[in-house]
Amino acid sequence: MLNKLTRFFASRWGIILVGAIIGILGPTLQKLGNPANMGICVACFERDIAGALGLHRAAVVQYLRPEIIGFVLGATLAALIFKEFKARSGSAPIVRFVLGFFAMVGALVFLGCPWRAGFRLAGGDMNAFPALIGLALGIAIGVFFLRKGYNLGRSHKTYPMVGWILPIIMVGLLLLRIFKPVFAEGGPIFFSESGPGSLYAPLLVSLIIGLVIGFLAQRTRFCTMGAVRDVILMRDTHLLSGLAALIVFAFLTNLVFGQFKFGYAAQPVSHSNLLANFMGMVLAGLAYALAGGCPGRQLFLSGEGDGDSAVFVLGMIAGAAFSHNFAIAARPDSIVDGVLTVGGISPIGWWAVIQGLVICLVFGFSMREKMA
Repeated sequence: MLNKLTRFFASRWGIILVGAIIGILGPTLQKLGNPANMGICVACFERDIAGALGLHRAAVVQYLRPEIIGFVLGATLAALIFKEFKARSGSAPIVRFVLGFFAMVGALVFLGCPWRAGFRLAGGDMNAFPALIGLALGIAIGVFFLRKGYNLGRSHKTYPMVGWILPIIMVGLLLLRIFKPVFAEGGPIFFSESGPGSLYAPLLVSLIIGLVIGFLAQRTRFCTMGAVRDVILMRDTHLLSGLAALIVFAFLTNLVFGQFKFGYAAQPVSHSNLLANFMGMVLAGLAYALAGGCPGRQLFLSGEGDGDSAVFVLGMIAGAAFSHNFAIAARPDSIVDGVLTVGGISPIGWWAVIQGLVICLVFGFSMREKMA
């Protein structure tokens, strides 16, 4: 039975089915309370977790998102059932931390990860177009380095406890979300009273959906970055078919729920600075390609025991904290008294993007095995 399931999930129909399921569940979470066009956003949700823990004090984006917890624990469950849980580490973890950091910087300049870019497009937000073009360009630059021998080195089998660290952390976060302990007056755990952080689906629903997606994505190796990378590197459209199914079914679900809003300006938790959207995702795409997976894939890998992916995840959380503490994250468009104010990023945000690109390029050029 397990062998038949493994073969199905490895098939094209398997990845299409999982993409379709994710595409339906994302807008459904939005309908049940999650922020508009943000039914699922790995970067945004990790940013909210950082805020809930007090790592940044942007009051409108603080919440312990159960979906992220479910992603990791669902992947862990799948890996254990199919005997794929393998603790490993040692593949340039500090580089992966830095890549995770700048991946989050790029994502928060766009205000979303590749998952949210797909959901924003499916919800009618045309700002996703320049972001997706930027994402593809960033990944293409990463593929260039892969062809030139870029390699972070092989991970190695290690103590089982290493593989369990991030799943255990996620269990701890779930307990904090359930019991909401007070550690000190005016201290964490923080929960937004307004803004995107105050919008969320019921806890149990969010957790179950996260578990389902984590389980299915671990089995199919679902990865938005990998979808683009494989097309460029090998002309393989297997993963891309799953990403396409996500967008198509998210679009259809948004139509059913009346959540489709076509346009550029004043889209939910979005800005219409096209250059910032483009450049933010160039940085994010390059960082994902150099690290070997999109934010979702890094969570799923960490759930099956990959300590290096767990370091990338922690790097993203640190990047989220830094981005909000130092005014790097973008400001969304706003309408006040009928007057549109276009959002975007500050000068320090542009410097952060440029610095991130330079550092990623240095990694790409300097961490190459000599080709025969």
